[in-house]
Amino acid sequence: MSPTALGHLRICDFTGQLAGAGATRHLGAFGAEVIRIEDPVREGKWDILRGSPPFKDERRGIEFGSGFQNHNVTKRGITLNMRTDRAKELLRELVAVSDAVTENFAAGVLDRMGFGYEQLSAIKPDVIYVSNCGFGQVGPYAGFKSWGPIAQAVGGLTFGSGLPDQPPAGWGYSYMDHHGGYFMAIAILAALVHRDTTGQGQWVDMSCTEAAASLLGPSVLDYTVNARPARRDGNPHSNRDATGTMAPHGIYATSGTDNWIAISVRDDDEWVALTTEIGEPWTTSERLADAGGRLANQDVLDAEIDRWTRGHDRHVLAARLQALGIAAAAVALHILVLPPPLHLPGPPPRNRRARPRKTTRRTKGWRRCWKRTTCTSTFRTSVSASCATPSRTPRIWRRFTSTRSETSRAHPKCSSNHTCILFHA
Repeated sequence: MSPTALGHLRICDFTGQLAGAGATRHLGAFGAEVIRIEDPVREGKWDILRGSPPFKDERRGIEFGSGFQNHNVTKRGITLNMRTDRAKELLRELVAVSDAVTENFAAGVLDRMGFGYEQLSAIKPDVIYVSNCGFGQVGPYAGFKSWGPIAQAVGGLTFGSGLPDQPPAGWGYSYMDHHGGYFMAIAILAALVHRDTTGQGQWVDMSCTEAAASLLGPSVLDYTVNARPARRDGNPHSNRDATGTMAPHGIYATSGTDNWIAISVRDDDEWVALTTEIGEPWTTSERLADAGGRLANQDVLDAEIDRWTRGHDRHVLAARLQALGIAAAAVALHILVLPPPLHLPGPPPRNRRARPRKTTRRTKGWRRCWKRTTCTSTFRTSVSASCATPSRTPRIWRRFTSTRSETSRAHPKCSSNHTCILFHA
């Protein structure tokens, strides 16, 4: 009996980004053996998080994206060039000993590789296949590709966010990439429960847009019962406090171009501190003396504070307000947060192949066994890695976690004679 809840499961995992890799990360956290499959020709760059910031230190490249490291912790990995017959043979072997196959490609990608549900179920009749894309594998929108912000817009979530008398602003956060991963994890588990109960495998065709629409319950109920639309004149104002207890509570312009500060006054004591800092006659108005009055006059209040903040540097002002115990922060612009765009190296020339060899190197964490250069991970416990590539398609299982020691032996659950590198924390 496995000591972990999902330790008896193996996932053949094609997922990437967050909507997919985030799902299998949750299963791995509960003990499932997740074996991630990547394309050696493209060096895994389909998953853009591989080389995307933030970074732990000065190192850059496709091995160092912290989002990628986070979404793939505990997983093993294998590179398969699906353009070759040998890779397809190895994939059939892996599917035959896996409980589920997961992917979040655009609709039809895995089928065009020759591994749609019919082919997968022929290899293993009770296999669970979960596909996750923006609009599902069938229907009038199946041919459209999507990211989280597209799914949340088409699904209706974006409509509920914005300022009065302005078009929906959407969220500066890819909500459905995260929530899509949660939905996919539940879909995998539900299908596995069904299989354990009935002995039947199945294909779960998941649409992130439909998952987004399922989150509209409160808005739909409010409109159905109260005839109150999700967006109405003057309300909601997305920068104000939804609990109706804090005012001022918003984003205000500061000196310079497109510079802003967030300020939130949580009680009357903080308001007194803010009025002392502002030092202008309008702050002494009786109608602004308590929270009820400020909440009733937020339009006037916000206009006055916005006029005042425009004469200040956002960083200097935020520091002064924080020193007074007022919640305040300079709004960071993306061009200040992110480093210059990465110029990742292209894939190896098609007329060159990585030659089978055996190497021993000092490295940290996991690395791609077929690369000629030593790669390091943001998980930095050092190990001595011995890598053997017995065929032109690398077949080394790798963990995406920090490690202290390793042993090389055949994988205990694998029916084939793979050479495995097993890392132990």
